[in-house]
Amino acid sequence: MVADVRRSPRDGGLPRRTVAGYAIGSLATGGFGTLPGLVLVYYLTDSLGVAAIAAGVLVTVAKVWDILIDPVIGALSDSDRARTGSRRRLMLVGGAAIPVLFALTFAVPGGLTGLPAAAWVLVAFLGAATAFSLFQVPYIALPAELTAGYDARTRLLTWRVVVLTFAIVLFGAGGPVLRGLADDPRTGYLGMAVVAGVLLGVGMLASTVVVPRGPRAPVQRRGLAAGYREGWAVLRRSAPFRALLAAFALQGLATGMMLAGAQYVATWVLRSEDAVTFVFLSLIAPALVFAPVWAAVSRRIGKERAFAIASVVFAVAVAALVLLAVAPGEWAYVPVAVAGAAYAGMQSLPMAMLPDVISHDARTSGEDAAGAFGGVWTAGETTGMALGSTALTLVLAVTGYAERVAGVAVEQSPSAVLGIVLSFSIVPAAVVLLSLLPLSRYGLRRNDIERAETVREGAPA
Repeated sequence: MVADVRRSPRDGGLPRRTVAGYAIGSLATGGFGTLPGLVLVYYLTDSLGVAAIAAGVLVTVAKVWDILIDPVIGALSDSDRARTGSRRRLMLVGGAAIPVLFALTFAVPGGLTGLPAAAWVLVAFLGAATAFSLFQVPYIALPAELTAGYDARTRLLTWRVVVLTFAIVLFGAGGPVLRGLADDPRTGYLGMAVVAGVLLGVGMLASTVVVPRGPRAPVQRRGLAAGYREGWAVLRRSAPFRALLAAFALQGLATGMMLAGAQYVATWVLRSEDAVTFVFLSLIAPALVFAPVWAAVSRRIGKERAFAIASVVFAVAVAALVLLAVAPGEWAYVPVAVAGAAYAGMQSLPMAMLPDVISHDARTSGEDAAGAFGGVWTAGETTGMALGSTALTLVLAVTGYAERVAGVAVEQSPSAVLGIVLSFSIVPAAVVLLSLLPLSRYGLRRNDIERAETVREGAPA
């Protein structure tokens, strides 16, 4: 069955309530994507005494779990929509569960350190990641159902990215501040997690008000394997989806590596744990301003070209940070700000391209598979971010990074500091440039999407 799409004018005439309601969900996606990536590895290595390589394995296992469950959740979301006419139920379950599970991740009992502490974090974080996926997978599928317009989708996703960047500031800069309010680091992390968990739940639950309701359809009973079959099917039949997903996942690897490394740069290169707040402000303040700018650029030259330009600007700005190895200082905030302006396009444009891919597939295949697309997309994004954190921990391990427990002073070797700098500059810049190869194979253009929607509405092609 072809997806039931709520029609909207192609000039971006979406109701403000719909735009705002969908955007508020990115308070959760930005927060959950930022705060664990920023502090979890550092929490393990510098408060719980977990070796860097073990911390990397933990984060990787948690992300592999995400990758395994996301296609299943995508199929469940499609089935639930067919059965009830809405994707709302899974999103509600995720939003209700996330506050408790996220707090538990940072509630390691005081007597636990090393591997026992890592085991606690792993189990709790797997639960939090599952709750987040129950929300995120159907949330990703919604734009294709909220509007059919090429530019309307850009507007919808642009404001989502504005909230996303605000969430990155709120969680990325505010999280460390909350952590520092307590004298005991473990107490600080727990207080931070409780506040953050509540905000995550509020964002998830608030966004469910705009979930559209469509007609119900007969649903056949299917096993868990159906999720993987449907995910593989959309990946196999949609060449534009493969190209877009590969580019976005590679960029997720690059930004995930930088996100996980930001606290290390602040502590060991800029010599101030609090400097991570200024790094995030330098990155996100320009992104808040430039998200609408990239939307305007995409209307003139197309989303895919604007996406490529944003990626190149980001890579050049990030590569300049390699000079931190010889001249650490506040000058670094300038290229970080340029990277932030480009990052707004790297987030909003591929997200606006995804519903185009979904609607194109619905027209050509006759299948309503938005949930399957959302599951595979989330799994790919998660894979990229996970590999970014893992790559950082591998570099730290190879270059001799010394882990520590809270309250114990250590000094890092010059090779470890150099590894931190390279992980924040040359390596992610190279990966972003590599992402342009799959992006060059993305074949959909504005005329393809608008022609497809004209045909679906019954007008002459």
